[in-house]
Amino acid sequence: MQTDPPLGAAGKLIGGEPPRAPQAPDPRPPGRQPRRATARFMLSHPLHLVSLGFGSGLSPVAPGTIGTLFAWASFAVLSRYLTVIEWGLLIVAGFIGGIAICGFTAKRLGIDDPSPVVWDEIIAFWLVLLMVTPVTLTGQFWAFIVFRFFDMVKPPPIGYFDRRLKGGFGIMFDDLVAAFFTLLVIALWRMSV
Repeated sequence: MQTDPPLGAAGKLIGGEPPRAPQAPDPRPPGRQPRRATARFMLSHPLHLVSLGFGSGLSPVAPGTIGTLFAWASFAVLSRYLTVIEWGLLIVAGFIGGIAICGFTAKRLGIDDPSPVVWDEIIAFWLVLLMVTPVTLTGQFWAFIVFRFFDMVKPPPIGYFDRRLKGGFGIMFDDLVAAFFTLLVIALWRMSV
C-alpha cells in the first residue's frame, strides 16, 4: 500500500484544525502572576502601607475615590499643624518619593498601575486642596468632584500620559496632570463668577 507524502502546512488546512492567531506574549516575568492587594500584603512592607494609602486603597469598591477621600480627611487634620511651605515640601517629597514607592508596590503586585495604589491620588489631591485654600467645605467638595472626574475619565492628555508612561513615574504623573486640570477648571470658574 502506498501512502501519500505529508502535505506540510497545506495538509493542516485541508481537513485539519484551522490555524490559530499568534498569542501576545505575557509581559510579566515567567511564573509571576498578579497578586491581590490585601491587608496582609500591605503590612508586609512599610512602603506598601504608604502606597496603598494606609489601607484606603484596599477598598473593594472605587479605591481611587476612597484614597481621595482619605487625602481630603488627612488634609483637614494635618492643616492644623503644617504651614503652606511645609505642605509644599511634603507634596514635593511625596511626589518624588511616590515614584519609587508606587513603582515598588506595582512590581510586587505584578501590575503596571494597580488600582489599590492610591498614593498618587493622595498627593495630587493634597496639591489641589493646598492651591484652592482658603475655600469653603462646599468648594472643597466641588474640587473633589472635578478631580475625580479627571482622574477616572482621563480625557486627553491625561489618558495619553496614563497609557505611555510606565512605572512609578507614570503612576504619579497622570494624577498630577489631573490635579492641574482640576485647578484650571476651578480658576476658570472663579474668573467667570
